[in-house]
Amino acid sequence: MVNEPLRTRRAAMAVLRIVNGAKHRTSRDQFMSSSNPLMAKSSGATDAVQSALRTLEAGGSGIAAIATALHGALGSAFAQAVDLIRNAKGRVIITGLGKSGHVARKIAATLASTGTPAFFVHAAEASHGDLGMITTEDVIVAVSWSGEQPEMKNLVNYSARFAIPMIAVTSNAESSLGSAARIVLELPKAREACPHNLAPTTSSLMQAAIGDALAIALLESRGFTALEFAKFHPGGKLGAMLKHTRDLMHTGDAVPLKPLGTTMSEALVEMSAKGFGCVAIVDARGAIVGIITDGDLRRKMRPDLMTALVDDIMTRNPRVIDRNSLASEALELLNSIKITTLIVTEANKPVGILHLHDLLRAGVA
Repeated sequence: MVNEPLRTRRAAMAVLRIVNGAKHRTSRDQFMSSSNPLMAKSSGATDAVQSALRTLEAGGSGIAAIATALHGALGSAFAQAVDLIRNAKGRVIITGLGKSGHVARKIAATLASTGTPAFFVHAAEASHGDLGMITTEDVIVAVSWSGEQPEMKNLVNYSARFAIPMIAVTSNAESSLGSAARIVLELPKAREACPHNLAPTTSSLMQAAIGDALAIALLESRGFTALEFAKFHPGGKLGAMLKHTRDLMHTGDAVPLKPLGTTMSEALVEMSAKGFGCVAIVDARGAIVGIITDGDLRRKMRPDLMTALVDDIMTRNPRVIDRNSLASEALELLNSIKITTLIVTEANKPVGILHLHDLLRAGVA
């Protein structure tokens, strides 16, 4: 028989467990609720990522549609457009309005930087004097998704009056712009990433993509080289990477050199004086035949090292770089063989030395 005080204590403990369980559930439910700032933040982040994925999927579908269309009628028109632009005596005039105008500016910049002289003319400003920028030897590329922008009418008429060939980039070949153009690059119709199918998103990406495709096809057809590319990109990291090794190397007395037959004691003095951690070894004709580095000294340490000849210590046929090579090539070579210094040569004769720090200071690395 359980006495009354014990029964009372047990009942009180049961009530306490129920209350504590309810509190725990309430606390957990509140934490899991979207009203909790932490959960709301997590939910919002997930929604944002899902939105981004939908946008990228829509854009990817648009690019895939262009790739498919290039196997058909679009491919034929694209090839004609490349031939027309490549053979033009003048420049490429890119025009457009709104988002298409912004894309057109980018296309003009890409063409100009890859060897096809081009510039942007605003379709509306063209009616107020900018038509004078366009000559009869030019080619016009008009970018308009609908092909029905009224502000482009005067420019289209100007093209027709002076027989200036025009390429239309549009999704509607039957539009006013498409009907007036000599060549139509008709882009496949695609739904915008915008949930209302209004804001130019997928369409803008597709216009930019066909513009890039034109620029690269023209670059390749002209055999446009990295050295030519360097002429148009002297600034920034890209410009630095397109400098030549001759622009960055140390020359003259700064280059550590010793002939074959030199004792290691003399070579070490030269290495220490020049401060590059190496000394190039040349033959009687002045051609490089070997190099001695700090690493060679450690690997070949011996009691008679100071009296030994460089011929016995040097690494033969060292990796060198030509003075006309790009700085980007030098950086790639240094990284690939994990060294910090390169001897710069001309006709296999040392004319300079290039250190990784020189590339860093120039902004190459």
